Amino acid sequence: MDRSFVIAQISDLHLDGSGRLLPTVEALGAALRERMADFTDVPDRILLITGDLVDDPTPRALDEALAVIASFRQTGLFTDIQAVAGNHDVKRASLRAGRHDVYDYLHLPRTSKSVYYRQAGLDLVLLDSNRASLMTLASGNIDQGSYSAMVAGSARLSVELAGSLGSAGRADHSEPAENLVRVLALHHHPLPQATGEAKRFLGVPDEPLMYLAAPATFLEAATSLNIDLVLHGHRHVEGLTRYSIPDPRATRSTGSEAFWRTIYVLSCPSSTGQGGDDAGFNIIHFGPMSDDGSSEYGFAIARHSRPRNAGGFRLLDSNLPNGVIRLSAGRDYSRDPAVQTAIEIASIATLRRDQVAVLARRLLMRRAFYADGEPGSANALHTYLVTSRAWADLERKFSRSAPRHDADAIAAVALLLRRLVEQSAGVLAMDQLQLDELLARRLVSPEDLRRQWPGLPHTGTDGEARVLQLLRDLNEHMKVLGLDLGLGGAAPPQTPPWGRRC
Repeated sequence: MDRSFVIAQISDLHLDGSGRLLPTVEALGAALRERMADFTDVPDRILLITGDLVDDPTPRALDEALAVIASFRQTGLFTDIQAVAGNHDVKRASLRAGRHDVYDYLHLPRTSKSVYYRQAGLDLVLLDSNRASLMTLASGNIDQGSYSAMVAGSARLSVELAGSLGSAGRADHSEPAENLVRVLALHHHPLPQATGEAKRFLGVPDEPLMYLAAPATFLEAATSLNIDLVLHGHRHVEGLTRYSIPDPRATRSTGSEAFWRTIYVLSCPSSTGQGGDDAGFNIIHFGPMSDDGSSEYGFAIARHSRPRNAGGFRLLDSNLPNGVIRLSAGRDYSRDPAVQTAIEIASIATLRRDQVAVLARRLLMRRAFYADGEPGSANALHTYLVTSRAWADLERKFSRSAPRHDADAIAAVALLLRRLVEQSAGVLAMDQLQLDELLARRLVSPEDLRRQWPGLPHTGTDGEARVLQLLRDLNEHMKVLGLDLGLGGAAPPQTPPWGRRC
């Protein structure tokens, strides 16, 4: 299973219903087709529009926006299209009644909406930010009441964000909420940028005019909910900001990334180059950070820009390798690849013998299962723990239709994996109550295990020899399925490509 997804972000089209921007939209579509050609095998390819689809929500403009969305859908480039409303989409109060309500007409979320993509493990959160930023400007003055209302709106936005993600036990999630990739989309800038046009030209504070009225409160809420990346438009400028706060779960500061909770904020310019600005769009690819079998995942961001009124789209960050910005997704994604295999097992109703063989290779041919695997008792415990859980799901589904001798072999492997868990816990001097508590947890991080059990192995045990013998016994049972993995010995010279689908 390739746990990956692609988001093509466009923004601020400002369609007006006259048709004058359709050639520009066609040029944008051609550029997207060229850039998306490398991702045709990615299961989830999402077109995301971060607001201001229209310049003014007249019937003609809204119909033009629907036609443009339909044209993107017909290209076959994208498996899904999502959008949020911008301030231009909602600015005319005269259209509150009738069928031209922009939220209903363009199917945009009025408050918040969480879209879950099962295979990718992506939770895409769509948030309407219009109530949290200034909607009108009268004579360049903002009274205290208006500003207080905007601050309250930004606080409500944080509550709505928490409400859309407060479903950790949702049945459609294939894995714990803490392990989801969470991307947040809204229209307004959650952080001020370097220049302040409002203060310079209008004599008013820039934050309430162009940004959320309480950005720090909002971003603190986003980081506490494990948002990894925020995508927005509004200002017609490109920008990438890193926002970090200390992780309250950290027991001490080590000066490393583990101490911080980080969120990245990515801006998208007007994709049709309105307002005399440079045009642009972003391609965000989430997947393995390397091709060497590593379980580390991250974002690869390619920003594309077209100079105002001239030429075609080109890579904005051409000084970087392949013009791509690479961002780590955080510690929750530098995890054992067995978690990915468990997601795939959960998505299959009934397992065939050939599928079991492929899944077994993925689960058991990790370096931690061999004599030269990753050292450390806490690492070993985590490896055997997540493998045992995934194997239990595999056994339950395969036993429904498996021949007796195959089912017996699978059950024997499940028992041996449980013994490996118990053996590793014993090496760490973990008692039965502590082990039971660990087994009851839905999510176990290897970092948390190392932090909680940093001590030396329990004295007086021959743990390594016992583990090797259990692995050899496990390998004998795998031979029933035609797999001789050489468990307990040296790892094969090449590890399997975990990122590929079976």
